[in-house]
Amino acid sequence: MTDYPTLKLNDDRQIPQLGFGTFKLEDADATRAVKTALDVGYWLIDTAAVYENESGVGKGIGDWSDIFLQTKIWNDRQGYDETLKAFDESLERLGREHVDMLLIHWPCPDKGKFVETWKAFIELRDAGKAKSIGVSNFREEDLKRIVDETGVVPALNQIELHPTFQQREMRRVHEEMGILTQCWSPLGQGEGLEEDAIQKIAEETGSSASAVILAWHLHHGLLPIPKASSRDHIEANFKALKLNLNDEQIAAIDAMDSDDGRMGPNPSEFS
Repeated sequence: MTDYPTLKLNDDRQIPQLGFGTFKLEDADATRAVKTALDVGYWLIDTAAVYENESGVGKGIGDWSDIFLQTKIWNDRQGYDETLKAFDESLERLGREHVDMLLIHWPCPDKGKFVETWKAFIELRDAGKAKSIGVSNFREEDLKRIVDETGVVPALNQIELHPTFQQREMRRVHEEMGILTQCWSPLGQGEGLEEDAIQKIAEETGSSASAVILAWHLHHGLLPIPKASSRDHIEANFKALKLNLNDEQIAAIDAMDSDDGRMGPNPSEFS
């Protein structure tokens, strides 16, 4: 990983900045896609229990021991004891003795269990079964509550973030708290690829639209985890690591932000 861009987590570990997402990939497809991603050069693989492809992801990784692997505990398994059981099941499916990052998938504020879930995460981290621990889709009030009640700050928060939904306020909160921002749907579920500003920059740089968007993420110190299934798309995304956008191009993408750009569920309502 010497020439692969990484960022420092608040627990002093390093995390690859560009990752490979596996949302909506079925088990067999996940195995093929992960093998391809590793062959192309990716070092971070993201999955989740609810994706129902942890077994396929584990098979795709195979004997690669130094891959940064992360998974997530789903909403219906929250709570201290249930989380510990759910994580053991994830490890069995993945065929691993530990993961590099474990995330609470959603805060589910109406359930009122994410603090107890976080306490279980701390135990798993201390036992070495989850090298780092973080959250996903947490709001500012959720982050501050788990820190106030446990004293442990999440290493990262994985949230929806793309050019038309840039989450500037959450990024400010993360920076103040020492939390890295990892981005799901970094390409705006594919819709961002067709935006005029993105197409113009792609033409100027001779790059794919996806590489342009991902290079914008990387420029801002974000950690995008794009999903792709074909080798062509996997390779196109990876080329973002070699693409440097100029100030004018960055500003053009910054200007695409929209108040109503959210595409996924609202964390305040999702359970």
